[in-house]
Formats: sequence, structure tokens, C-alpha cells
Amino acid sequence: MTIRGVLFDFSGTLFRFEPILDGLTDRRGEPLAGARQAEIVRRMTAPAGRPEGLPERFHDKWNRRDLDPPLHRELYTAVLEGSGVGNPGHLYDQLVSADAWVPYPDTAAALKVAAGLELPVAVLSNIAWDIRPVFERAGTADHVREFVLSYREGAVKPDPRLFALACERIGVSPDETLMIGDSAEADGAAAEIGCMVELVDPLPTDQRPRALLDALAAHGVG
Repeated sequence: MTIRGVLFDFSGTLFRFEPILDGLTDRRGEPLAGARQAEIVRRMTAPAGRPEGLPERFHDKWNRRDLDPPLHRELYTAVLEGSGVGNPGHLYDQLVSADAWVPYPDTAAALKVAAGLELPVAVLSNIAWDIRPVFERAGTADHVREFVLSYREGAVKPDPRLFALACERIGVSPDETLMIGDSAEADGAAAEIGCMVELVDPLPTDQRPRALLDALAAHGVG
């Protein structure tokens, strides 16, 4: 099957949240140990499922977090507080800024490959804030034709409508579109409308040198 367009997930696929954690403290104001820091970041960026630390009163709101920016802040702050973080704003402010999002080593190369072959690209993300400054900071924004973001569109993956909308906006039929993401549950749902799907592992950026390029090459793009 010929690929004529590519959809990419954002978090764990093209970029990874790698914040500065030196100032993260527990409720006593003491620095959090490295293992706890890593677990807390994992809870902040897991693509699916309800994280540990979320108070029960918020459970019924969790699936709406990426549709409502104020709710997103409230819920993630609650997750951090429930995880024993004494200064949750320190980490949340990094989550919604461009500075703490690090591109994978082959992110720019993968986007350039698609651009060089004149394949339109859309970034499709469950997110409650504008991620375009992340791409601008990395010098890759010009390679993305469309940003399809849940909080703007009123739908979240795995809702097939979001994938269909992305395909429509790049002008490519789903059966000629490749979706690259890191979650079988969220991103794998693109197959329901006929897209081809490749999954990558959301490892730390220094542990995943060329998974995006390999995913493209597996479908003859490169």
C-alpha cells in the first residue's frame, strides 16, 4: 500500500516530557528521590488509564481532561498532590511549556523525510494546551501541515472521528495514511478507519535513536 500522508502522535512519539526535577519537593519541602521523580513523570505522561494519586472525587472527570484546559490543570495538580509532591505547580508549569519537551534524536529527520517526499503530516494529540511552540522551538513546525489537538476539536483518541478529521485536513484517504504513535489503545485505533499503524516505545530520548525512521521505512517511506 502506498503511503501518501503521515499522522504522528506527540507525547512519547515525537517528543518526550523531560523536565528539570531539581526543584521538586515532597510535602515537607525535602527533595524527592530520583526513583520517585521518574514515577511521577510517568504518571504525568501515560497515554491511557487513570493514574495512581488521583483522588476518587475526580475519577469521573479524568477522561475529559484533554478537552478542558482548566480541568486539565486541576486534575494533574491533584495527581501530583496525591503522589506526595509538595510544589505541584513547579512541575505542571513545565508540562504545559515548550522548554521541557525534548525531541527524539530522529524527530527532525523523520519529519524532513516526509516533507522531502511531499507527504503531508498532521500531529494528532490528546492534549489540553497548544503544542505548536514545542515544534517551533525545535525548528520542526514548518514540516507539519496540521495540528489536530483534542481540546480544540472536542474529541479524544481513540475516538475514530479524530483520525478521520486529521486525514481530511491533510487531504489523504485513511487507507493511504500511516499513523505513528506509542499507545496501542489510543493510537492503534486509527486502524478502525483504515489507517496503517506503527507503534514506537516511549523510552527516554537517549535510548531511542531511530524508531521513527524505522517506522517510516517499514512502510516504504524513506
